[in-house]
Amino acid sequence: MVFRKPPDGGWGWVIVVVSFFTQFLCYGSPLAVGVLYLEWLDAFGEGKGKTAWVGSLANGIGLLASPVCSICVSSFGARPVAIFSGFMVAGGLMMSSFAPNIYFLYVSYGIVVGLGCGLLYTATVTITCQYFDKHRGLALGLISTGSSVGLFIYAALQRELIELYGLDGCLLIVGALSLNILACGSLMRPLESSSSPPPEKMCVDKVPDQYFVYHEKEKTAEENISILEKGYIDEKCVNNVPDCKQDSVLNKNVLSSINVNEKDTYKKKVVEQTNFCKQLAKRKWQLYLTYWKETMVLFKNKVFSALFVAILLFDIGGFPPSLLMEDVARSANISEDDYYMPLISIIGIMTTVGKLILGILADFKWVNTLYLYVTTLLMTGVALFAIPFAKSYLTLAMLSGILGFLTGNWSIFPYVTTKTVGIEKLTHAYGILMFFAGLGNSLGPPIVGWFYDWTQEYDTAFYFSGFCVLLGGFLLLLAALPCWNACTSQSSKLPPNTYSYKVASNA
Repeated sequence: MVFRKPPDGGWGWVIVVVSFFTQFLCYGSPLAVGVLYLEWLDAFGEGKGKTAWVGSLANGIGLLASPVCSICVSSFGARPVAIFSGFMVAGGLMMSSFAPNIYFLYVSYGIVVGLGCGLLYTATVTITCQYFDKHRGLALGLISTGSSVGLFIYAALQRELIELYGLDGCLLIVGALSLNILACGSLMRPLESSSSPPPEKMCVDKVPDQYFVYHEKEKTAEENISILEKGYIDEKCVNNVPDCKQDSVLNKNVLSSINVNEKDTYKKKVVEQTNFCKQLAKRKWQLYLTYWKETMVLFKNKVFSALFVAILLFDIGGFPPSLLMEDVARSANISEDDYYMPLISIIGIMTTVGKLILGILADFKWVNTLYLYVTTLLMTGVALFAIPFAKSYLTLAMLSGILGFLTGNWSIFPYVTTKTVGIEKLTHAYGILMFFAGLGNSLGPPIVGWFYDWTQEYDTAFYFSGFCVLLGGFLLLLAALPCWNACTSQSSKLPPNTYSYKVASNA
């Protein structure tokens, strides 16, 4: 399919608006799942670690399935995938209102809603990139704030709906709101060239003629000959029976010889098709081998290896506060009279601010994006260590705001990846890193919950989370130090298209 040049405006701004609301509607409830987490604890009476799996799956399964999501969008287009995923998100939320146990929620909320969110994220990012080139960064930044605004609003909305209609009514209403994704998806008009031939014709033209068993012209000629022969034989059979038998015998001999030739031709073409399939399978196998070789080349870059460890540890330790902060406040026996705003809402609005400010800082030439990212990791670790000492709503609100702002480092993560592996390897490297980010999102909250079930307090859990984030930050800082790069560059040379992150280079 041939696409026109990105217009950088026009209908593209409609795409930005609908993509913003799509991420707002699909990610609002999963990111604000901490409000539902408290209700599920009371409703099912399961442990905190087991219950935390619901929210962690909903936020991690989309990243884990990112390769599958990319294939779906590439094969079917952004609009069909967005509409189908809207049904998934809405259906999963509504089914969750009828959940008889926590295991049903693993499927309905964790897998169905999570996979729908992953598909929608890929669809919105893909179609936005198709419509924008010069202003692509601005467009992606605007749509990415949709999830953060959704977290801010849905945290208060779900809490209010639970008080008015109960947990089941809340999930039904939120699921009904998610049906608006269908309207947003219908406006995601694909950017196609009007002069491009239809897909069916393109597919037929791409297939060589030698792989067709029969051609239309040959088939038409054979049909005409068979009709003439049949008419001639019938006429002779009416006038002269002996001649009819003789001609029929001769005709059978001729037809038998034709059938033999057709069989030989057919066998030859079958052999050609078999060889073609073998060559195609060989090419696919070579592509898979090339993919794994390129993956190994990426991991030979020490900065990329450290980045892979850092993003995994950051999501294991840094994601749980957005899910468990409400339960932390309840465990600290904070009075509801002092509860001015849900802590998750504070995290959501400060994440939006963090994405914008950190993204602006990354555009300055004097700012090194890798060091900026490392700074956010180290500060996140310190803030996690401070959570056990917070015994009032004010201190928890301040820490929630700091953690939310620092979580906005997602906006600069693509910059760091690009400067580490190069623009040619960005797609490959970013897909690998997002897979492990999803793994960290899936494992982080259950691990923290298990720590609570084991110790009956959150102190040890957040010490562990802070240690994970600090460890990832220090490893990434060590890999990026100029002296470390100088020592490694003398001992070994990196493969082409990859390079170590030079601290002196501007991001």
